[in-house]
Amino acid sequence: MKRASVRRTVVAGAGVAALISTFTLQSAQAAPTAPDPLTATAAGALATDITADLGADAAGSYYDADDRKLVVNVVDAAAADRVRAAGAEPRLVEHSLAALNEARATLKAEATIPGTSWAINPKTNKVVVTADRTVRGDKLARLGKVTKSLGDRVAVKRTAGELKPLLAGGDAIWGSGSRCSLGFNVTKGGEPYFLTAGHCTNAVASWSDRQGGQQVAATQGGSFPGDDYGIAKYTADVPHPSEVNLYGGTQSISQAGDATVGQQVTRSGSTTQVHDGSVTAVNATVNYQEGTVEGLIQTTVCAEPGDSGGSLFDGSTALGLTSGGSGNCSSGGETFFQPVTEALQATGTEIG
Repeated sequence: MKRASVRRTVVAGAGVAALISTFTLQSAQAAPTAPDPLTATAAGALATDITADLGADAAGSYYDADDRKLVVNVVDAAAADRVRAAGAEPRLVEHSLAALNEARATLKAEATIPGTSWAINPKTNKVVVTADRTVRGDKLARLGKVTKSLGDRVAVKRTAGELKPLLAGGDAIWGSGSRCSLGFNVTKGGEPYFLTAGHCTNAVASWSDRQGGQQVAATQGGSFPGDDYGIAKYTADVPHPSEVNLYGGTQSISQAGDATVGQQVTRSGSTTQVHDGSVTAVNATVNYQEGTVEGLIQTTVCAEPGDSGGSLFDGSTALGLTSGGSGNCSSGGETFFQPVTEALQATGTEIG
């Protein structure tokens, strides 16, 4: 199928929607009730409220898409009663968020090794550490020593691929012999811009919608490593509709939001087009060869070089910008995304 131009690949929408929960925590004496069905967005907002209320008793949460409910990990029965009264399902686990975050801090201090990543998996109540094929010899031994010291708070897995940003030479949006995918159209001061990955804008100053074509946008800035977002301003009079290219249709975008573990999501990119999956972690850390990026959304959605910067969304809600990952769309893999809400705030822009 012929790929659409940048004018179809770029998406737009309304400003960031505030995710304000309509639920409040009740006292431990409130009568237990079955959780009402929730959307992923409502579950994310409720999780924020419950986590804030539980404090040291909080131990993570995730969205059960099949039963449309929020599952909240707790470390004692009293906290479980409060969670149930608030409209979520409690689950008793061993490790609090504080204990898991201590493990993350140790990994950051002692095992920031290129080719590794880590994130809290609330379903297993552990910090899952991934090491790619480049982590060998002394680096692998060092990682093993650190993770062993953290006991059962940590689980280690290997991936046959290589954790890397997904920039490539090819087609789609072009500049300096490289290509990426556009994420979301935004505005700033009434002027049109677009967001993509920071490692893309670090490499490219002038963008075209075809190889060897005329400039349609110019890079204005970005952040990578640390974060992975970039911004470019349109310099040509080209359409920038409020939609994502589905390569056989479009998806309108009307708002931006934060991802929730367990949420079903879709990614669109110029190399592999459209693929689906689920969110497995938020606030993930990835140690690329080029540097460390923190605060990412981790998913089961596949991606390949050239998909960088592309759109992660759930229906009409923009969620993220494709950063990098391992594997491919033949054998599978995992992909990490820069949260779009953070990129909007940092660049002073809004979808629309």
